[in-house]
Amino acid sequence: MPGPTGRVLTLLELLQSGGTRTVAELADRLGVEGRTVRRYVSQLIDLDVPVESVRGRYGGYRLSPGYRLPPLMLSDDEALAVLLGLAAGRRAGLTTTERTASETASAKIRRVLPKHIARRLDTLLSALALTDEPREPDRPDAEVLLTVADGVRHRRPVSVHYIDRDGRHSERTLHAYGIVAHAGRWYVTGRDDGMSEDRTFRLDRIATARALPGSFEAPAEIDTVQRLVSGFATAEYQHEVSLRIHGTPEQIRVHLPASVASLADHEPAAGGGPAAEHWIRVELRVQRLDWLPRVLASLDRPFVIERPDELRTLVDALSQRLAAYARQA
Repeated sequence: MPGPTGRVLTLLELLQSGGTRTVAELADRLGVEGRTVRRYVSQLIDLDVPVESVRGRYGGYRLSPGYRLPPLMLSDDEALAVLLGLAAGRRAGLTTTERTASETASAKIRRVLPKHIARRLDTLLSALALTDEPREPDRPDAEVLLTVADGVRHRRPVSVHYIDRDGRHSERTLHAYGIVAHAGRWYVTGRDDGMSEDRTFRLDRIATARALPGSFEAPAEIDTVQRLVSGFATAEYQHEVSLRIHGTPEQIRVHLPASVASLADHEPAAGGGPAAEHWIRVELRVQRLDWLPRVLASLDRPFVIERPDELRTLVDALSQRLAAYARQA
């Protein structure tokens, strides 16, 4: 059984897990009487840990927000989980403009890790590889990210200073529905009040953001992820591609995800036979066509190119190169 100091630290750990803990519950967990729990709470308060008393039938003790962060106690597994999360966030580009923040946070935790845990963590990180790592991730400002997130949570309008990809500056009032992290970038989807239409903005292009008075109603059961990826699939690019592919949506999505292509059932011609019922219409808007022939080949499904003719030429050229390679001794 730990001594009084150990039980005080255990009490702090229990309170840090969140919620209100009754005196009876704390006494049972610590193996002491209720008056001893109260004495331990007094010791925490003397150490400037902001513990507040909650009265009533379901009352007890809980931590309240204070001017000083209470000591943070993590188990070995919790410390590893935090460090792995920080490492994965950095490698995936999901950090803010304060690049050193995750590094200094990691360093603080690593300093107090037992040596055997630190060595195992180093071994894991050296062996860890992440797919789709952005080469130069675009990081949003931390204050902008938090302000927009507050607008999403409390349905408050946010005034943003936005800089588009052409360098044009504008002031916008945004009714933010949600924040999405995708491929190393942060996005916010919502309604642009000035244009009266739903838009998606890159958070790293928002220079400043400030909360406005009032509130707004968000659409019911909004799927911000689906809005983002479907927006990518229908964005304005140089080429509009239309295909018919013989297969299931699941087979096609493996190579053409929702952020790239939109799928729709193809209406077969009258008298086309049972085989005509398995064709899917696929539409894409892309800046370049040179990668599409390889994707279509990897599908290994019958397909028809409806437009553009340039894609048909590229596919034919790829097929001739593959045939020439196959004939080589």
